[in-house]
Amino acid sequence: MSQLEYHIVHRIRQQIKRLGQHTALRYPQDGQWRDISWHALGEQVHQLALALLAQGVGVQDKIGIFSPNMVRWTIADLATLYLRGVTVPIYPTSTPQQAAYIINNADIRVLFVGEKAQLEAALAVAAECPLLERIVLMEGHCDTEDPRVCDYAAFEAMSKQADPDELAARLDDCRMDDLLTLIYTSGTTGTPKGVMLDYANFAAQLEGHDQRLALSEGDVSLCFLPLSHVFERAWTFYVLHRGGVNCYLTDTNAVREALVEVRPNVMSAVPRVYEKIYGAVQTKVAKAPIHRRALFHAAIAIGSRMAACRQQKRSPSALLNVAHKAADKLVLSKLRDVLGGQIKFMPCGGAKLDAGIGRFFHAIGINVKLGYGMTETTATISCWDDGAFHADSIGTLMPGAEVIIGEKNEILVRGPMVMRGYYKLPEETAANFTEDGFLKTGDAGAFDAQGNLFITDRIKELMKTSGGKYIAPQVIEGAIGKDNLIEQIAVVADARKFVSALVVPCFETLEGYARELNIKYHNRLELLKNSQILAVVEKRIAELQKDLAKFEQVKKFTLLPKAFSMDEGELTPTQKLRRKVILERYHKQIEAMYKDSHRKEPPQH
Repeated sequence: MSQLEYHIVHRIRQQIKRLGQHTALRYPQDGQWRDISWHALGEQVHQLALALLAQGVGVQDKIGIFSPNMVRWTIADLATLYLRGVTVPIYPTSTPQQAAYIINNADIRVLFVGEKAQLEAALAVAAECPLLERIVLMEGHCDTEDPRVCDYAAFEAMSKQADPDELAARLDDCRMDDLLTLIYTSGTTGTPKGVMLDYANFAAQLEGHDQRLALSEGDVSLCFLPLSHVFERAWTFYVLHRGGVNCYLTDTNAVREALVEVRPNVMSAVPRVYEKIYGAVQTKVAKAPIHRRALFHAAIAIGSRMAACRQQKRSPSALLNVAHKAADKLVLSKLRDVLGGQIKFMPCGGAKLDAGIGRFFHAIGINVKLGYGMTETTATISCWDDGAFHADSIGTLMPGAEVIIGEKNEILVRGPMVMRGYYKLPEETAANFTEDGFLKTGDAGAFDAQGNLFITDRIKELMKTSGGKYIAPQVIEGAIGKDNLIEQIAVVADARKFVSALVVPCFETLEGYARELNIKYHNRLELLKNSQILAVVEKRIAELQKDLAKFEQVKKFTLLPKAFSMDEGELTPTQKLRRKVILERYHKQIEAMYKDSHRKEPPQH
């Protein structure tokens, strides 16, 4: 196909015409999963596009979507694109002030809000947003008298006032250099920046993924990561481009049940999902009788040997084939059933996946494809191959991506998937590119002889101890945070004598230990102060970081009774730590860990 044929609006319209009554979208309602055909999708997108036209939306005007995942998220997105408008996602958990900043900075004229929570947030700041003309509630009933607010059906009814010929003209005039979206990077510090991505950026990713993935027409994808993030949004476009079925899950707490009900063939996930599944399996195995533990470990060993054969594209021996069939029947297939039993492959991104966890999933027959990318690169720059790949790497380069290693070993990327720049920020844009057009990723890395790319440090997040040692906190957090006992961890080291950490334990696991040890307690705070519990956590942390250099290892830690959250400003919408906020909020606890650090004592808590 030519690049223009990869224009996402062109591809969607082609699939509507070609697939007609086949299922395009699926969503839960009243305890059942309901289907929307390609034909019905086309009609709904067309109606909403006409309503937006009646509202006076012009070419390249900005339309906001402030909503959790739902079918109408994608319909509003596509309707905007039909008109050559620009979609601006806002995370559904954003505060009113965060939403107001994006609404004003992006010049949003129409805002789709998902549910009552987003409507209330929008109304709280609507008076501060002079360009905002219309707020459309996608789910639920409007009980406000604000003239700018209407429900979805009332807005859709405005389609009768629009000129269908104008919509047809815009559809015929689709251009690759039009802006498709502004995605505001959450950032661990500073003000969000609007990343400008055009149709050529997304077309490059559609074309590149066609060369690297085997997604077939009718394959089912479970959509549960936020559509407001580039990863799930770009993946949804790819699923629709291939004629797949996209299943929308609003309640992320229901993923386990949805996997069994939907039985997806593919699903985008972040490393934390794999870490939790892995941790839960390991905890269950540890409590099993000795003969069942032996069977599990033997099956994983056989699965690992079979995975090595697949990666190296060599035939397994007859003996391995027989052993694998038995291991699969007794153990491996049951582990795959936790994910629905029909997974072909699972894209994974957003952070580095622990190599051991990656190998475990390949051993049980789940083809996890770890990828690396940024909002600024329309997601994927590199990913694991189906053939041989290094589990410690972030894969080999995607088609069209050009990567070099620059100063301070920084990964620099150039190619058709790289953003146009930051909206209204020419100086910031220039500062993030080299003179010859390479985007600065902020990650330090290296290639091996086989072309695998490795991240070695996060340049922008390196900490320096008072002894002059550089610490990459994400490496330490990754090593310790993969355990089922650890829910969250924030490393502290900058200008300090040694590394310490704030740790949020997994209370479900911790309470299990308390029952086993017959520990009585009244509340979580009392549990966290128990000397036996502290000893369990200390021992586990020591085991998890034994492969780190001595100067990188956590010497002291403090257990916290409450998780870091977006509501408290401690996490970005992509679940990255806002270290500045955390350091300020837990200043007293941090100082307590360093108070007597001049004494040569065993680690305290």
